[in-house]
Amino acid sequence: MFYNSLTSRDRLKLKDAVLPIPNGSQETLSKRRFDPIQQLFVDKLREYKQKSSGGTKLVEASPVIEKELKSELEKAAKQYGSGPGVDMTKFPTFKFSEPTIDPINLEKS
Repeated sequence: MFYNSLTSRDRLKLKDAVLPIPNGSQETLSKRRFDPIQQLFVDKLREYKQKSSGGTKLVEASPVIEKELKSELEKAAKQYGSGPGVDMTKFPTFKFSEPTIDPINLEKS
């Protein structure tokens, strides 16, 4: 499928491409057989990537699902202390002060 969708110039480039084989030898793409199930899987991954706009939104989500996602994100932000102007992607900074320790007088023993 993928190979058939290429232009003849791209096919020639791929035909001469040398691919490494796990046993250490090399062979050209024209000699290598394609697994049809693997090709279907790759096609579905590409279709999913295209539908998801590069992973920035849910794929084929109904308005109910999007509303539920928004409410869950708001609930998590509220639970973990997010508010206006708080960047939740930034690692928190910790400030520790030195504790005051009472001196122990060892000479009295």
